[in-house]
Amino acid sequence: MARVSGYHHLTLSTDGAQEDFDFYTKALGLHSVKRTVLFDGVIPVYHLYYGSPDGDASTIITTFPFRKPGVYGRRGTNQSRTIMQSIPKGAADFWVDRLNARGIKATKLTRFGADRVAFAHPCGISHELVESDSDPRAPITNEAQGIGKAHGIKGIYGAVVAVMDRTAMDDFLTIALPLEKEADNHEGLVFRVPDATGVNQRVEVIVDRDSAQGTWTLAGGTIHHLALNTGDEENQLKLRAHIEGLGFTDISEQKDRNYFKSCYVRSPGGALFELAWTTPEGWAKDEPPGQIGKTLVFPPWFKDREGELQAGLEQADFA
Repeated sequence: MARVSGYHHLTLSTDGAQEDFDFYTKALGLHSVKRTVLFDGVIPVYHLYYGSPDGDASTIITTFPFRKPGVYGRRGTNQSRTIMQSIPKGAADFWVDRLNARGIKATKLTRFGADRVAFAHPCGISHELVESDSDPRAPITNEAQGIGKAHGIKGIYGAVVAVMDRTAMDDFLTIALPLEKEADNHEGLVFRVPDATGVNQRVEVIVDRDSAQGTWTLAGGTIHHLALNTGDEENQLKLRAHIEGLGFTDISEQKDRNYFKSCYVRSPGGALFELAWTTPEGWAKDEPPGQIGKTLVFPPWFKDREGELQAGLEQADFA
């Protein structure tokens, strides 16, 4: 049986490119991993990647800032709701103080037995930093931003998905992907994402029958998809065949994302999941190792559109 091993990345559509870059690299201390453009459609929009200095899978958050084209969506139910990242045990108070000092309202809360810091991206998307004592990943440090090993983000913890029908989502996550159900109580459902390295990563599901249906398209202010790591192409295609064979036919053919290959499937709970694996060249395909995320790069198939795309992008200082 084909299985996933942890998260690959999480992707959201945001608002301004500058505030997005500053939020992830300065407030949260992540590193710029890649600056490129949206590969789908014709609208010039950045695709920005943040994570560990080397762009390790399971640390990557990617964004499409949609301020210039002015395309915005609605946050609601049947949609991914919250981005969650892992931090060391005992680091929550540091982040509450740091974020509030920077004008980002942050509060400490506990859900499913884990202490976490709740705050929002400047565009409004909910984020949480979750204390995890069973995460062997090294914290992402950023001396320039005053973030050391005791407090640095370790990588993706998971995401919260809001649904109207918990039963259908339960079946999808445990049978189609498949994940392991860890909790089922008044707070919601928790599913563990299998990971060969032992990292605890999760999908948390909450029931929301009161909010309006959330936007599923690429639109500012919303989470677009949650990408799980299949490790290689063979495993990806086996898992794709398994999912499609169960009747989840809203699943894409493999798409070339230059640095990784992807298939996308819409869950019955609305959240879009991606099955991804990193190509052998990875981030170094168009930038040398140690220098990734320093320049604006385009995929080979946009060679004849580079000037047009660059002229249509929002101006931002990525320093």
